[in-house]
Amino acid sequence: MAPSFPEAAGRWSALGALAFAVVLAMAPWFSAAAVLPQLRGVWTLTDAAASGLTLAVQLGFVAGAVLSAALNLADRVPPRRLILAGALLAAGANLGLLWAGGPGPAAGLRGLTGAALALVYPPALKAMSAWFRSGRGTALGVMVGALTLGSALPHLVNGLGGADWRSVILITSGLAALGGLIASRVEDGPHRFPAAPFRPGQAWQVLTGQGAGLATLGYLGHMWELYAMWAWFAAFFSEVLRTAGAADPARGAALATFAVVGVGAVGCWVGGLLGDRWGRTQLTTLAMGLSGACALALAGLADAAPGVVLALSLLWGFWIIADSAQFSTIVSEIADPAYIGTALTAQLALGFTLTAASIALVPVLVRVGGWPLAFVVLAAGPLLGTVAMRRLARTPEAARIAGGRG
Repeated sequence: MAPSFPEAAGRWSALGALAFAVVLAMAPWFSAAAVLPQLRGVWTLTDAAASGLTLAVQLGFVAGAVLSAALNLADRVPPRRLILAGALLAAGANLGLLWAGGPGPAAGLRGLTGAALALVYPPALKAMSAWFRSGRGTALGVMVGALTLGSALPHLVNGLGGADWRSVILITSGLAALGGLIASRVEDGPHRFPAAPFRPGQAWQVLTGQGAGLATLGYLGHMWELYAMWAWFAAFFSEVLRTAGAADPARGAALATFAVVGVGAVGCWVGGLLGDRWGRTQLTTLAMGLSGACALALAGLADAAPGVVLALSLLWGFWIIADSAQFSTIVSEIADPAYIGTALTAQLALGFTLTAASIALVPVLVRVGGWPLAFVVLAAGPLLGTVAMRRLARTPEAARIAGGRG
């Protein structure tokens, strides 16, 4: 029987405040998709330069996360201070785009923005874990769901017709600073983790343990598919609409992408509930299996009517992110409590490193074999991830996951 823990008073209000704060703080990352179409004209960006601006944020986040993990920052500095510092730095770097003048300086600023946001997201997951012992999967699912909705909003802006790019930069910079200030006012949770001494190699030691290592392998399979799908779905569906003779395929694709990415917010919440109720290894296996199956189905139906493609894509968008928070939750349950923040940061760094490769690979695959080949290759990630999670379910450490449910 799973052990029960007393619920911390105020944990749901803390969850709401932290989730809201993190969405605001991460606004500079989300803003890139909204302003890039305008920057193409302002700076006469080539496709390579435009892709470089997008990848710079990802790679900056990886660099910041690796440095943070090596220095054990998330376990040596209170999360609220890290979130505030990261949010203010991201706001400043984002604001610098107003004076960048071209893609070179802009790429550097986008990289700095990503590095700064590595001080926001992982510490926020640790801070939320300190508020929840029972129901932690649901709580982190809500957090990731909020970020998923934030990721979808720029596509809505594009579909409806966005504001001037300078206004978007000003607003998102202000939102980031506000998010950091809100997070700094959220009290620490009662289930605090012990402070950690400085150990540069601890991140590697944590993630090479059997349980955390298998959870991270599952997470890598999940991430191989997730961000590549998010990054390229609009291009894919625009082609579907163009082939079908739609009047405005770009606008239709933007609105469809908002729906496909945005439905994942509901998926995160459902995934969190099921992970707490069924067990995390079972939920992640189910979600990755269904997500991979949707990718394979789209490979066979890429030339179907837009309505059929969209319906299947909505199902894909739901399941592709439903398990995301559960990998972090597993690490928070089985890793050394003194190095939870370091472990979460290192796991995220590995995952985002892999996303850069899969995002870059998709257009190559499309040129070689069309969208069906790209979807088949993306499906390999979650299908391999299910193998890691089934193995994790059979380890002794599974007894410490989801209150003994595995």
